[in-house]
Amino acid sequence: MSADVFVSASIVTYNDINRAPATVDSIVKNTSKYPLKLYVVDNASSDGTADFIEKSGQATIIKNSDNVGFGAAHNAVLKETIGKYHFVINPDITINSDVISNMVDYFEANPDVAMAMPKILNFDGSEQKLPKERPTFKRLFLGRLSDKIRAEYVWANKQITEPTEINFCTGCFFCIRGDVYKELGGFDERYFMYLEDADLALKAKSKGRVMMLPQFEVTHAWERESSKSFKYLSIHIISSFKFLLKWRGKHK
Repeated sequence: MSADVFVSASIVTYNDINRAPATVDSIVKNTSKYPLKLYVVDNASSDGTADFIEKSGQATIIKNSDNVGFGAAHNAVLKETIGKYHFVINPDITINSDVISNMVDYFEANPDVAMAMPKILNFDGSEQKLPKERPTFKRLFLGRLSDKIRAEYVWANKQITEPTEINFCTGCFFCIRGDVYKELGGFDERYFMYLEDADLALKAKSKGRVMMLPQFEVTHAWERESSKSFKYLSIHIISSFKFLLKWRGKHK
């Protein structure tokens, strides 16, 4: 293990006892080159998620008394010690190699990169086509009705085979330089959920390049809750308008 670079990561949980422990286990067991401080920030789960993971001794647990949302929960680590590189990871991610160390090596070799995501895969090995372009009204709303607009938003018809700059870095798994994360103040907590990752990516572009790194892969149990639940759809719509109003006229 190399002690030269300290790395941290955070996972936000909310009633994730059926999936988060496996995510934690895969991260701890597969990260070997660099020392890793793993935080699990629990948003007042009622299913014992935090206690279960705490007993495993694999992560430092931060317990919130309420469900404060995705970004605000991840920001809790800003009061703790975070590494030169910090990873934001969903509780439904699985890794099968030392992707964290490999991405850190890439950052070490590319000091102009501020933030990056790997290729995100389904469990069958196919790629999840997640947004790569900056959200716009057309992409956020009309993209739900038009395959053509959605394809433009997520680069559905592009094969990314080498490191490529993007405008939207998915929040399910990314790495950001620790000093950049702190300088930007983390996520904008006005978003309860959805688009806080796009917002952070656009802010990070003022500090360096934001990249898609297809040579690295993680697996994500993508549930697309906003397409199946009116509650999550409503949250997504509210976040969409917050994003569009905030970024209106900026960085065209």
